[in-house]
Amino acid sequence: MEALLLRLYSTLTRILLGLALLALLIGVAVEALQVLGELARGLAERGLPIDLKALVTNVFSLIVVLELVRVFIEYFEHERVRLEILLEVGVAFLVRKMLLGLFTQSLHGLELLIWSSSLLLLVIARSLAVRFSPRRKLD
Repeated sequence: MEALLLRLYSTLTRILLGLALLALLIGVAVEALQVLGELARGLAERGLPIDLKALVTNVFSLIVVLELVRVFIEYFEHERVRLEILLEVGVAFLVRKMLLGLFTQSLHGLELLIWSSSLLLLVIARSLAVRFSPRRKLD
């Protein structure tokens, strides 16, 4: 009975994560087409200025979502998520947040120092996760 419940749980988890991955991939495709469409319209029509802030925001958001897709794919391949991949998602999110803050000139002084320190800590943690990975010990 317990083995049946575990198999049912595993199957249900894989189905739900597969649907979530499909939704993310469709969202990425739609967002990428919108970004390319905005860029093409802006370049084709000289009277239509490109909303550079929106374009940059959309591109950075795409990068974060692509990292999340990578997390789902990692789970499907190995039935677990490696710490280094989760830390990479965190790094991508922080870089997005920092660059958008700098781009909009809303990030100054102490706040910039805090974001930079957080980014440095995540990069160090990711480096340590790679260096002391259980897979490295097996090799």
